[in-house]
Amino acid sequence: MTNGDTPRTTTRIDDLPIRDELRGKSPYGAPQLDVPVRLNTNENPYPLPEALVDRIAERVREAARDLNRYPDRDAVELRTELARYLTRTAGHTVTAAHVWAANGSNEVLQQLLQTFGGPGRTAIGFEPSYSMHALIARGTGTGWISGPRDEDFTIDVEAARAVIAELRPDVVFITSPNNPTGTAVDAETVLALYDAAQAAKPSMVVVDEAYGEFSHHASLLPLIEGRPNMVLSRTMSKAFGAAGLRLGYLAADPAVVDAVQLVRLPYHLSSITQATALAALEHTDTLLGYVGRLKSERDRIVTELRALGYDVTDSDANFVQFGRFADSHTAWRRILDRGVLVRDNGVPGWLRVSAGTPAENDAFLDAVRELKKEHDA
Repeated sequence: MTNGDTPRTTTRIDDLPIRDELRGKSPYGAPQLDVPVRLNTNENPYPLPEALVDRIAERVREAARDLNRYPDRDAVELRTELARYLTRTAGHTVTAAHVWAANGSNEVLQQLLQTFGGPGRTAIGFEPSYSMHALIARGTGTGWISGPRDEDFTIDVEAARAVIAELRPDVVFITSPNNPTGTAVDAETVLALYDAAQAAKPSMVVVDEAYGEFSHHASLLPLIEGRPNMVLSRTMSKAFGAAGLRLGYLAADPAVVDAVQLVRLPYHLSSITQATALAALEHTDTLLGYVGRLKSERDRIVTELRALGYDVTDSDANFVQFGRFADSHTAWRRILDRGVLVRDNGVPGWLRVSAGTPAENDAFLDAVRELKKEHDA
């Protein structure tokens, strides 16, 4: 060591004075490996069309002229256009007053838990489900309750109602379509759990519809009418092919929109983010055309996997859960050895594959076809 060098230490995270509920935990993330076909992160595989790229450049150029000023902290134009999009596509009229936007749906969920959860309060989700719900709960000091699912990954309504009645959570997460299973939740189930949550004590029910545009079923958005404690969460990452944009939004009673602004950071949505999202919303029809292609490819994957003899969970998302494997991690590795990266979510016996382009899906199906031959040999 030379003069002035700082000695290196071997300090670990758990050596730091972090909160007890964070000790021993791992950050969220999927492995990004350099392989020919990556189908592990539920991204939309289609690049944005050139006309949209050009429009983004125009809008960003306009916004750049005023980067010396703070952005519109209320994102009024963006919320107005998001409300128009929801009204047109989800079967229920909402206005800008019903909509709030943030940096990805994860920030939307974080703001909801900062507002309605926190120390001394609890949230429940029905697992396996989106693991960020539990992670964000932990990060906001909200206690986490793992609720039950049936063997087919649907929610057992009576069991769920009993847990809600007993533990009286402050926030209830319902994910439809569910990640990682792909299963949808019907409106009757959502209403039953909402009623149970209100009977136990007034609680917020958050319907996470990040993959809603890919569903065979209509959006659950109309259920927010007359239910001030229900929130619908959406994202532009999936259907809009804008994972790199980081733009999520919610629809709820205007009082909820007012409430989350109590915890939002000042000017949380940059001018560039707002401009890019507005450009994407101008090209909704084109982008939803890509969604139609992905839905067809998703259904093809389901059909072909079942024809090969795999168990496949019904999917309403842009991904498919398939199995069953005696050792899912070994199966994941065998598929990876053939140049295709899928997701091992830790659900025993199951793997998840995102719907990609037809060529990517062909490569995946070839890989699992060979895996099946190995297993049957």
